[in-house]
Amino acid sequence: MSHSAVCVSADEALKILKKGNEDYVMSLKTGDFSPSRRKDTVSAQHPYAVVITCSDSRVVPESVFSAGIGDIFVIRVAGNVIDDHQLGSVEYAAEHLGCELVVVMGHTHCGAVTAAIEHDPEGYIKYITDEIKQAIGSERDPVKAAELNVRRSIGIIERSLEIQSLESSEGLRVVGAMYDIESGVVRFM
Repeated sequence: MSHSAVCVSADEALKILKKGNEDYVMSLKTGDFSPSRRKDTVSAQHPYAVVITCSDSRVVPESVFSAGIGDIFVIRVAGNVIDDHQLGSVEYAAEHLGCELVVVMGHTHCGAVTAAIEHDPEGYIKYITDEIKQAIGSERDPVKAAELNVRRSIGIIERSLEIQSLESSEGLRVVGAMYDIESGVVRFM
C-alpha cells in the first residue's frame, strides 16, 4: 500500500519506514512499481520521507524500506556525505514536497568510509574521503566511523536555516540510521 497520497507526519513516516524494513527483512512485501502506480505519479510526487544514503550498489533504499514509486525521495552519494547540492535537494523535498522526515542512512562495509580510514586517495574521491575524515577523526572501527559520518551529515543538514525553520514550524525531523548489508536490518540511531 502506498502512503504517498497524503502528507504524513515525521513520526508516521518513521513508523512506515520501520515497518517497511521489517517486511523487507522478512521478505513479506515489496514496493509498488506497477504501471498504474507509475501513471498515478506522473503529474506530482508526494514522498513521505527523504532518504540520504550511499551510492553503494548493495544499498537500495526503495527495497530496504519496501517502498515503491513516489514513496521516498532518495539522495545518493558515495559515503552519504552532504554538500550544497544534497542540502539543496533536502530543502526542496522538505519545503516543496512536504516531507517531514529526513533520514541519513549509512551502512556497514562502506567502501568510502574504509577509504577514509585506510587510504589517502587522489582525484575527486578525495573530496568525499576528506569529508568523512572530518567526521570520524581518529576512529578506526569502520562501523563506529560510519555512524560518526552519519551524525556529521545530520549536523550539516540541521545547520540549514531553512531546515531549522521547518523543524520548528512543520515538525520536520532529521534522524540517522545504519543499514546492515548482511542482515538487511536498518537500525535507527
